[in-house]
Amino acid sequence: MELFQYPYMQRALIGALVIGLAAPALGIYLVQRRLALIGDGVGHVALTGVGAGLLLNRSPVLVAVIVATLGAITIELVRARGRTSGDLALALLFYGGIAGGVMLVGLSDATSANLNAYLFGSLTTISPQDLITIGVLGVTILVTMLALRPALFAVCHDEEYARVSGLPVQTLNLLLAVATAITVTIAMRAVGVLLISALMVVPVATAQQVTRGFRSTMTAAMALGLFAAGAGVWVAATADTAPGASVVLLAIASFLVVAVAGAAWRVLRRRAVPAAEPHPEPHEVVLR
Repeated sequence: MELFQYPYMQRALIGALVIGLAAPALGIYLVQRRLALIGDGVGHVALTGVGAGLLLNRSPVLVAVIVATLGAITIELVRARGRTSGDLALALLFYGGIAGGVMLVGLSDATSANLNAYLFGSLTTISPQDLITIGVLGVTILVTMLALRPALFAVCHDEEYARVSGLPVQTLNLLLAVATAITVTIAMRAVGVLLISALMVVPVATAQQVTRGFRSTMTAAMALGLFAAGAGVWVAATADTAPGASVVLLAIASFLVVAVAGAAWRVLRRRAVPAAEPHPEPHEVVLR
């Protein structure tokens, strides 16, 4: 725990905790819409923004926010108004984003170390300015997801019913797209664009195994995300491992523990209930 006396470790912990709360709060809506992998697609688009920033000698994070937001909005409009399915729209995000990012990074003078900081995260290099950006945007995403929970749940559960109910479905869908882009971008320095989708989805999948209602699932997912983020930073500081990978692996380990424990509990319950003995039918005639 001595490492947390240093300011850079304190910033790393605070940044990870903010993202650990905000990512599952958004991820539960993406899981509900069966768009669990959209974080990966937006992350690849954000990588194009990083490459553009490095090439133009501008802030990679700022350029990534703009590019990822425009990409997410465009793909949502294509999905909603065109004939392109959600899966094909995600494929366009995946392939176009990663190809553009690789090309632009290759044209820039960036080193592999600089690129890895955005691909896999670099919590210990978070500056005070980065922490302010993560804190403000992360809290904004968290408050928005909580404040608009009834409307967002209605849209994600049944768009047609939400539209008939008078909800601004298109606006709410665009809001989710923008929130996804912002969350992916601010998490680049924490867990990286290649791992942020796991922090959005895995805590939600874990919570769904032990909860029933949407609100309880959301609360449990946020708690699990907070645990994975905090414990992941501690493991990384203690074992000298990559913080982003440590956070994601702890989230996956939590999922496996809950899955195994739930399966064992169901087996024990079935064994505890004695099987009913068969009885003869009321009008059955026994021949001797």
